[in-house]
Amino acid sequence: QVQLVESGGGLVQAGGSLRLSCVASGRTFSRSMGWFRQAPGKEREFVAAISWIGGSLIYADSVKGRFTISGDYAKSGLYLQMNNLKPEDTAVYYCASSVLMTPTTALHSYADWGQGTQVTVSS
Repeated sequence: QVQLVESGGGLVQAGGSLRLSCVASGRTFSRSMGWFRQAPGKEREFVAAISWIGGSLIYADSVKGRFTISGDYAKSGLYLQMNNLKPEDTAVYYCASSVLMTPTTALHSYADWGQGTQVTVSS
């Protein structure tokens, strides 16, 4: 079983930056990982994903140019650098792992999830 633990969330003013981290432990066969977020009263949505095979990256249109996903496979670490944050970025952010080599936006493709970290952006 894979355990994923996120950290780095917090309260920041609009225009500010945060860097989220996710560390994986346990028996992992992850070939790609992603970040998702869920705002109050809304469905969980895709943010960004990365493949450990080839390094392919994909982003949601709403975060392109502001967020950067990266990872360190050897350290089982996944990161999300978030710049120019907006109030609409406020949500609980989750990391997730998938056995698929090609990163995907589909939630059901991710088998393991972290507990989430809260990001709040004030206007």
